Amino acid sequence: MKKTFSFIIILILFVLVLTGCSNNKENSNEDSSNTANAERTSTNISVENNTQNNTVTNEIRVGAFENKETSEEELASFSTKLGGKNTPRSRNIALTTSILNETVVGPGETFSFCNTIGKPTADRGYEEADSFDADGNTIKTYGGGNCQVSSTLYNVVLQIPDLKVTERHPHIKPVHYVAKDKDATIAYGSVDFKFKNNTGNDIKIYANSDLSSVNVRIVKI
Repeated sequence: MKKTFSFIIILILFVLVLTGCSNNKENSNEDSSNTANAERTSTNISVENNTQNNTVTNEIRVGAFENKETSEEELASFSTKLGGKNTPRSRNIALTTSILNETVVGPGETFSFCNTIGKPTADRGYEEADSFDADGNTIKTYGGGNCQVSSTLYNVVLQIPDLKVTERHPHIKPVHYVAKDKDATIAYGSVDFKFKNNTGNDIKIYANSDLSSVNVRIVKI
């Protein structure tokens, strides 16, 4: 009888030990699973945060017109309208404004549009678009549309008394984007638009364009 009772007790203890090991193993697996899930969640959060930060940075940089951290005094600005279509002419204008943008003219210096922009050629990305020849005929030339940029800049310069225009030529025919006698045609190697900076300070030209407008500003720096 005693032997039977002792055997039963030993059997019960053996079953309890096995059950405890099984629970520990399950708990261990659950902890490992939780740890792995936590690591995966942490990784996902990190990726999402990085994506969000990059998006914010891009939104800040895309289309930035000037550095807001610098102290600049706007002297004048002017805009002219574009047709709203993606054409060789609008692409030429976009390329030219990007070259012109952030050009600095020192005190006493003379700005030359042609020297600043350079010769419009196909290898520089310029395309053929409508222009006037010397007789007023409409022809296709590389950089067609650049006169709208120079004319927009001319209308900014006219608003600043201490900028003296030293060379300016009208188109042989009226243009649609500025008022009569407010245009400034250019042709690399023949006619130019120039002005002298008599402000006594460095000035900076900001220029950009989209499919609807050409925008130019001059600030004192």
